[in-house]
Amino acid sequence: MSTAKTKIAIRGLYKIFGPNERDMVAHIQGGMDKATLLEQHRHVLGLRDINIDMMAGDITVIMGLSGSGKSTLIRHLNRLIDPTAGEIIVDGTDVLALNADALRKMRQQHMSMVFQKFALLPHKTVLENAQLPLSVQGADRALQDEEGRKWLARVGLDGFEGRYPAQLSGGMQQRVGIARALTANTDIMLMDEAFSALDPLIRTDMQNLLLELQKELQKTIIFITHDLDEALKLADHLVILKDGAVVQQGDPQAILLAPADPYIEDFVSDINRARVLKVRSVMQPISAERFDGDVAANSNLEDMIALSGGDTRHVYRVMDGDAVLGQLDMKDLVKALVPRVAG
Repeated sequence: MSTAKTKIAIRGLYKIFGPNERDMVAHIQGGMDKATLLEQHRHVLGLRDINIDMMAGDITVIMGLSGSGKSTLIRHLNRLIDPTAGEIIVDGTDVLALNADALRKMRQQHMSMVFQKFALLPHKTVLENAQLPLSVQGADRALQDEEGRKWLARVGLDGFEGRYPAQLSGGMQQRVGIARALTANTDIMLMDEAFSALDPLIRTDMQNLLLELQKELQKTIIFITHDLDEALKLADHLVILKDGAVVQQGDPQAILLAPADPYIEDFVSDINRARVLKVRSVMQPISAERFDGDVAANSNLEDMIALSGGDTRHVYRVMDGDAVLGQLDMKDLVKALVPRVAG
């Protein structure tokens, strides 16, 4: 559920790796590309003029191919990496102005992180791993135990508290990682390729778990992935990077229906549009005098094809609870299934 409040604002963010990184910004601003910067100046462009608003209570998914800058970007939010230029504002506070103590406090109390490789401590039990954020904060043992057990149960690991990470499957280890992040009770969760090391079926389970938890907890989640299906499933706001720059961002349904350029069109060309697109994205204002039934705005188009038996003469009234939002003409649905080439 989106809110109007900007939780994290990124403005004019650049990252260049090399000994004279600040001097290189002018070259990039002048139009120099990543390959030329490396060839002529032996510096590596990480991020170019990133501007993103991440809304409170939303899942912002940042995706791109390997080397696009997505993991570099997420590490700027908690200043594991410092930018070459630009601003990062969290709840109105300039993160770049924080001293070491304030930065440590922000990481402990406001931002938790879930890693691709789980990052569990092998010599500690599942419960001790889940308790770790509260242990670092100096919370009393009773609170550590209560919160650790609560969140382990919430992610489906009740009864595994005394096990060690090596005794768990990959999916179970990642559940411990999520429980640990939730135990920290931060309002922001950073998830860097959190599910990419998992088998497909386990990965789907973890995605469903995250969406279930998010419905209840309304965290601000920044999720990094290279997988478009995962991005479209999870994202409230989707940001696509290429060579360190934002190529397109916005509602994932809108991006699928209106790619900004051939790169994005290529990116989305193989997606199962019927499974991903929602009725709300292709509906039109009410104009029909009769309907063949009512359908939910968040039903996918695959469900509609099954419901209509593929009959393009059908027109349905689109509902959100008791509210009438518009109509779905099956002819419009068929047009939406054809990828649009950017022009």
